[in-house]
Amino acid sequence: MKKIHILSMIVLLLFSQAYGQNKLNSGIMENSKEHYTFKLSEKVIRQKVTFKNRYGITLSADLYSPPNIGNEKLAAIAISGPFGAVKEQSSGLYANQMAERGFIAIAFDPSFTGESGGEFRDIASSDINTEDFSAAVDFLGLQKNVDRNKIGIIGICGFGGFALNATAVDKRVKAVATTSMYDIPRVSSKGYYDKVTLEERNKILEHMSQQRWKDAEAGTPAPGPRSNTEKLKGDESQFVKEYFDYYRTPRGFHERSINSNGAWKATSGFSLMNMPILTYIKEISPRPTLIIAGEKAHSRYFSEDIYKMAAEPKELMIISNAVHVDLYDKINIIPFNKLESFFKEHLK
Repeated sequence: MKKIHILSMIVLLLFSQAYGQNKLNSGIMENSKEHYTFKLSEKVIRQKVTFKNRYGITLSADLYSPPNIGNEKLAAIAISGPFGAVKEQSSGLYANQMAERGFIAIAFDPSFTGESGGEFRDIASSDINTEDFSAAVDFLGLQKNVDRNKIGIIGICGFGGFALNATAVDKRVKAVATTSMYDIPRVSSKGYYDKVTLEERNKILEHMSQQRWKDAEAGTPAPGPRSNTEKLKGDESQFVKEYFDYYRTPRGFHERSINSNGAWKATSGFSLMNMPILTYIKEISPRPTLIIAGEKAHSRYFSEDIYKMAAEPKELMIISNAVHVDLYDKINIIPFNKLESFFKEHLK
């Protein structure tokens, strides 16, 4: 029985990279509504916006643009991720940087997370999280300063996989880039490096299936487990320490982020485990794909596998010595010049 319980936690822990039951008491945030983990560029204007996806869920986003555009129509980029993060973290930082480089960029909170709508909270979906990107494209294409024929996508971490899936199906997207990409359904179903056996997978699903009875009786879904509280014990895997260093310290903490201050629901992996998202990745072609990963990232194999699966034109860029979370916020490591040249070339 103990083994079954442990196996059922594998999936939850894979995408419940959040630490601590309580809010940090170190004064990281005084006003969460205005707290961003990066500084807004003096060359960029940011405004809060909302839009609805195809399921009627209202998404909350920040729109970044260069000042004094006038009537000029610019290329635009929709950005989200990492999985369990909010727009005030990495996606906003990316949008800020891309707006500095002349793009209009939108960073959004996915459905059921952050300031976006959707009930119950802290739930993920292969379908809906893919749709969130297309809804962002809808919004961008209606803006007077956006050329709707010049829209691209950047997906960070787990939303790299959803970005690729959205691009495959949504032909309005002209180019896609991912950084530190995760295939969330794959890792949820098979574990890291696909080591979860069919027997183990069935036990995990059995546990979640039974949890649904408990949730139905309670009228609300129960939260899943947390890997750590406010402090690490010291014997964790290196990548867990790296996640902690971003999400649970002043570097990247945000109280609305599931990874900083919460947990995915215990049954959040239920549909993820049964709905792969990259079946049609070859159909991104002839539109270009740029895949960026850290040389020392535990997640590097996702990017390398996807690169092999994708059709031309495609490019794999490995950042020397970088780990997974370096591509979340380290401006001197994230190849923004490459992202700029990639999108300027392909969003002509």
